[in-house]
Amino acid sequence: MDSLEHLITRSIKSYYKSKLYAPIIFLVILIVLGIIFPVKQLLVPKMYQEEQISLYEMYNSRENFARFNLNNLYFTGYTSKWLDTTRGYYYYTMINSECVVVLLTPDTCEQGAPTIDAVSIKGEILYDSVATRTLLTNLANDLNWNEKGILSTVSSYSISEPDAVGAAAECFEFFYVLFGLYSIGAILIYCIYIAFPVISQPVRKTRAYGKPAEILAEAEEELATLPQLATEDMFITEHYFIETSSYGVAIVPIDAIIWIYKYSTMHKFLWHHFSITYTLYITAGKRHYIKCPKNIKSDIDGIIDYLAEANHDILVGFSEENRLKVEEIQDDFEIVRKLTSFLSKRV
Repeated sequence: MDSLEHLITRSIKSYYKSKLYAPIIFLVILIVLGIIFPVKQLLVPKMYQEEQISLYEMYNSRENFARFNLNNLYFTGYTSKWLDTTRGYYYYTMINSECVVVLLTPDTCEQGAPTIDAVSIKGEILYDSVATRTLLTNLANDLNWNEKGILSTVSSYSISEPDAVGAAAECFEFFYVLFGLYSIGAILIYCIYIAFPVISQPVRKTRAYGKPAEILAEAEEELATLPQLATEDMFITEHYFIETSSYGVAIVPIDAIIWIYKYSTMHKFLWHHFSITYTLYITAGKRHYIKCPKNIKSDIDGIIDYLAEANHDILVGFSEENRLKVEEIQDDFEIVRKLTSFLSKRV
């Protein structure tokens, strides 16, 4: 049968091609976010010496985040609070003959040191910040200055360290990098599986029963020549049960199957019942579990009857008795017993 020639390999390739869409879309979203927002500067900020700093040029070129080496900072006497917690201390300094307000974290300024000779910080450039305007208004009132005068003296741009290194910024950096690495890693792994199906996860799982490459070749040959039973995406050959659905690919020797049963699911929307689908569950040796969802009852009943006839040791149907027998066969609690025994000896 030509349509069954190398069906397992083709199904593995199709399965991982379909799984490529999610990480590719997610990676594209991350790239778009990196283009729209200054993510690169947040993750890898450029270092600037004081004489190199031009807040106007940096802000208008969308370089909102950077590392700054600043000198001679003076405490204004004001702090920034959030939920009764001090998130920063306001300082002012001269940058290229321009007075700039700088908000430092408590650790950086040692809880509000009067003066700081030199400091290196990662900060975000803010323009016409409401908090900075409020600070300058309060300073003008304290010093009996004209508000317009102090606003014209101090730069409209300010530097905020808490906004660049706070919990929100660190969480964004962590998850952005994590999701980016996950997406790239998933794309690479799926491409490798597509190029070399023999090392894909469904084939590697057969290591419990022999050499994966040989099992794949034998299963392909048996499937291509004469399957004993065939449904849309489940097949039984002389020695193997094979699944080739869009939900996954599986190969398991018939003599390794321990337990089979079906589970029905009713699909409905509000009070309207659409259909009932059936899922085939297979438990094989070496804790190999297979799930074949969304099949019709006649297909699953035929598979179960054939497997039960081919291997009389298979437990058929879901029941507490069968579940306990499978636990005993697989010795599921062996690790727990060994741990309990070890701890009792230690005590």
